[in-house]
Amino acid sequence: MDPNTLTLTRDEMRALGHRIVDLIVEHVETLRDVPATRRGTPAQLGAAFTEPFPEVGRPIDDVLRRVSDDLFTHVMHVDHPRFFAFVPSPSNFVSAMAEALVAGFNPYAGSWIEGSGAAAVEVATIDWLRTICQLPPSAGGLFVSGASMANITALAVARHVTLGGPSDEAIVYCSDQTHSSVERGLRVLGFRPAQLRQLPTGPDFRLNMAELASAVESDRRSGRRPFCVVANAGTTNTGAVDPLPALAGYCRHERLWLHADGAYGAAAMLCPEGREQLAGLSEVDSLSLDPHKWMFQPYETGCLLVRDAAWLCDTFELVPDYLKDAMGDADEVNFSFRGIQLRRSFRALKLWMSMQVFGRQAFQAAVEHGLALARHAERVIRGYPGWEVVAPATLGVVAFRAAPAALTADQQDAVNRGLVQEMIRDGFAMVSSTRLRDRVVLRICPINPRATEADIEETLRRLDAMASRLAAPIPP
Repeated sequence: MDPNTLTLTRDEMRALGHRIVDLIVEHVETLRDVPATRRGTPAQLGAAFTEPFPEVGRPIDDVLRRVSDDLFTHVMHVDHPRFFAFVPSPSNFVSAMAEALVAGFNPYAGSWIEGSGAAAVEVATIDWLRTICQLPPSAGGLFVSGASMANITALAVARHVTLGGPSDEAIVYCSDQTHSSVERGLRVLGFRPAQLRQLPTGPDFRLNMAELASAVESDRRSGRRPFCVVANAGTTNTGAVDPLPALAGYCRHERLWLHADGAYGAAAMLCPEGREQLAGLSEVDSLSLDPHKWMFQPYETGCLLVRDAAWLCDTFELVPDYLKDAMGDADEVNFSFRGIQLRRSFRALKLWMSMQVFGRQAFQAAVEHGLALARHAERVIRGYPGWEVVAPATLGVVAFRAAPAALTADQQDAVNRGLVQEMIRDGFAMVSSTRLRDRVVLRICPINPRATEADIEETLRRLDAMASRLAAPIPP
């Protein structure tokens, strides 16, 4: 080891690499047998990690031990087969190794001149996603950190293409089920709260076309500039899909930009059932999707697709003198001119490698498995007295609620809130909660291809037992 040049010897590098691979393999192989949820207290973890910057280096074995024993023992395992909360990120070993390659070679994925191989792989992988989502050949896009960045990038493109730039009268429309990243993105772009219309949904939690048309007409009469509709292609709360065919026709007629947030749901386009539920997705102007969700990649694998790839350069391309050398020929793709980031990591490799190794059929089967598990969860829930399905299985999500008849609605809310904390303490599985129609509900999102029907059944059995205990002390 030469600490002054931050280098290890060849043998030290190989030994460290083998140790880390062994840790990852052990994690994957034993994951089903460890708790899905592990959470330390701030005091506990502060004591473990708060310290001065070491003046001299420590033995690698000591550092790895702390990573293994103190760090990774205090995380929720989002790749656990019984992690059903939020939208899980199951990942896969091929992509993990691809991440190691990217970190080791550290290619720059922003310009053709610096990373032509990386750019070519990103172009190819983006085109696979374009094909899966049935967008036209003119479409293109780029990899970003996740749907939050994809949504803000799409909104910036929509504003530039439709309005030419910022406007105090510009209005965006979405439903009350739309992900908070849209509102946050608008805030970052300088929109005021009054420039976003969050429209109420119906019993199916989908955007109501009559509400949309009425809001657009009212805003135009008032001199405002409606320009963008954000549709849901699988909401986080219930998996609901807005009426995409009707929205596409309406937005074309009214000359409005149609953006679809398909962060996790768009991956269902891999299978016939998903394509049926997502009919009309091919008609949108822009689409966000997260391969780090239902395409089983490590985190920070998000993507934005737009109907015309030229819109990205029109919106973001700025070429100062110090980047003139990066321009290259017309057919060379420079991704740093297509989005917000100038310095970009090579995010495409992990998805490209795993798609190469496993193939489309395996990805399709994994998505279909998640759809089937959600339907199974719904069937099991309906078999338990004192429980109700609030939103049936849709795109791999079921919303449900403990509703003991002897309790008031507020008392039922207290039980459902308590169930999440009980699950965390129990550790066997993890579900999350949300609010629908002003009531606390639970969600199961079983999209991990390694989850089983038995995992679902035991999780729900435990939830039922916990609900009975939590409800017992509450007077009617």
